Amino acid sequence: METRTEKDLLGEMQIPADAAHGIHTARALENFPLPGGTVPASLIAALAQVKKACALANKELGLLDAAKADAIVHACEKIQLAAGSCELSALQG
Repeated sequence: METRTEKDLLGEMQIPADAAHGIHTARALENFPLPGGTVPASLIAALAQVKKACALANKELGLLDAAKADAIVHACEKIQLAAGSCELSALQG
């Protein structure tokens, strides 16, 4: 399995190269191995939908510049499409 090295304040960690998550999620999954402890895909998609709506509203109100808003919208759309294949810890941040 190919991996990538990610770093944070606690050190380095090998993450699967094809993983959509980073070191913080990997640490949470490792440190809190709860049965059924991942977030349901429907909740991930719903949170992305809310975040997208907030970015668009703040862009329209002039509270968020267009480049940042567009980046958030793009990221949210990618999350919504991949929500079923994401593994996120229920206890992470």
